[in-house]
Parts: sequence; C-alpha cells; structure tokens
Amino acid sequence: MPLWLDLAIRVVAVMLAFLLLPLIVGQAEHKVMAHMQARLGPMYAGGFHGWAQLVADGVKFLQKEDVAPREADRSVFRLAPIVALFPYLLVFLALPLGPGGLVAQALDLGLFFVLAVLGVGVVAVLMSAWASANKYSLLGGLRGAAQLLGYELPLVLAAASVAMAAGTLSLVGIVEAWSPWWLLWQAPAAVVFFISGLAEIRRPPFDMPIAESELVFGYMTEYTGMRFAFFLLAEYVGIVVIAALTTVLFLGGWHGPFAEQLGWLWTLLKTGAVTFVIMWLRMSNPRLREDQLQRLCWLVLVPVALAQLVLTAVVKVLT
Repeated sequence: MPLWLDLAIRVVAVMLAFLLLPLIVGQAEHKVMAHMQARLGPMYAGGFHGWAQLVADGVKFLQKEDVAPREADRSVFRLAPIVALFPYLLVFLALPLGPGGLVAQALDLGLFFVLAVLGVGVVAVLMSAWASANKYSLLGGLRGAAQLLGYELPLVLAAASVAMAAGTLSLVGIVEAWSPWWLLWQAPAAVVFFISGLAEIRRPPFDMPIAESELVFGYMTEYTGMRFAFFLLAEYVGIVVIAALTTVLFLGGWHGPFAEQLGWLWTLLKTGAVTFVIMWLRMSNPRLREDQLQRLCWLVLVPVALAQLVLTAVVKVLT
C-alpha cells in the first residue's frame, strides 16, 4: 500500500472515531440516565427510541446565534473551545485499538505524549474563564485550574506505576506486557487513574467548575451556539479517552479470554464498559464540595499512588 494512502486511511479512521464515538456516548448517556432514574427521555425524534435526538440537538446548536460579550477578549474567547477539543484528537492518534499495528501512530513515548497533551485542558479552561469577562466564569475557571492541576499528579503517578511494571512508555508495549494478575496488584493504581481521569474531564461528581446551582455554568456561562457545543463535545470525547486509556493501561487492551484475532472488539467492549461506569457514577453520586474534592486528591489519591509506585518498584526488583 502506498504511504500516502496508508496515511489517508489512518487520518480518516481517527476523524471518524473522533466525531462518532462521542455522539454514541452522548446518546447512550441520555438513555442510561432515563432508565436509571426512571425518567421519560426523548423518544420520538427520528423514530426508534429517539435515535436522532442528537442530530436534532446539533441542528439546534447550528441555528443558535454565536454571541461574544461586549467586554470579552474576543480572540481568546473564540479560540478556547478549539483548544479544549484539539488535545483529545491528538490523543486518539496514539491509542492502540488492536494488535498488529492497529493504531494511527505508534509512539515509543506514547504514554508520555498522551499525558502531556491531556494537560493542555487547563489552558482552555483558563482562556474561557478570563476572556469571558464574567465573574461566574472566572470563579469556575479558578476552580477548574485548581482541580486540574491537583488531579494531574495522581493521574501521572498511577500511569507511571503501569509504565514501570511494563518497562516501557509505549502504549502498545504496555498492552503487550500486560498479564491478568495486573488486575490484582495494579488495582489501586487503576482506581486512582480512573478517579483522577474523571476529575480531569470535570465529570460529576467532580463538576465543581461548572456547578450550575452556584456558578450558572462556570467557565462556559457566556458561550452559545457551536462554541458551546464544542465544549460539550470535548466532555464526551474526554469520556471516551479516559475509558480507552483505562482499558489500555489496566484492563489489557485487546487481550481477551478467547478470539485474540478480534482484539479490536475486546478493546471497544472494555472501553464501553468503563464508559458505562462513568455514566453510572454521574447518576448515583452528588457533587463534591470544593474542600472534599481537594481533600480526596491530596490526602487519599496521592498517598495511594505513591504507595503503589513503591509496591511496583519492589515487585520489579524481586522478579
């Protein structure tokens, strides 16, 4: 296959996954929420089970006027939603779907690249908060910055434990080195990574930066139309990314109990299962207070992640 054709196929595949998977997750969340809370959700748009509701929502966003506050820093204000969304597209390039090079771009430092790119999210939050010229946006941005900078530490420490166990920073190499007993001795790191990931994408119960009962909608208060839709899309892409990273790092990626040649299917099924847990936590847990959120990070997750690093180092030395 010519190099240009191979590159084009990979780019198209990543773009399709980037655009379609968040929509599927968004539609699934509406249905899961309705069933878990015994609510009647949208059922009539498009026919069967309201499948076209997200299409209708997209048309609605397209029709809304794009408004920027008079006192806003308009160039920064308009750029922030793109900065929030773009890092996740880069992460998609490095996520392995299956064995045999089924990844858009295999990187020797894939884990380092992914964690570095995810850290850009705090920039988008601060950009939107400061540029909006709104006190509620600014308060939400400050909360978001404190939350993202705090939870970045346990996230990185938990990922470092897996990299140390596998002896590589390559995401493909980590999956290849994975064995079922990691489910036991890397379980604390998996829990820390998962919880920290939820906080990084500001999903309930870690949604203090956009607490609507206190801050209207936090750093997104002044956004309308497609720019607001980009922020929502970034949230759902973040769900897919955190679920996929949890699968790749801790659940064995494409490894399954049988049919190893269907590795891509195992990766998708595990990612879907983790995504369901993310939805479940949103439906069943109240929002944490700011002091509770920071206490969980610094007094629970960071010590557990450090203890896991020590355990991993001891196991590697002894084996």
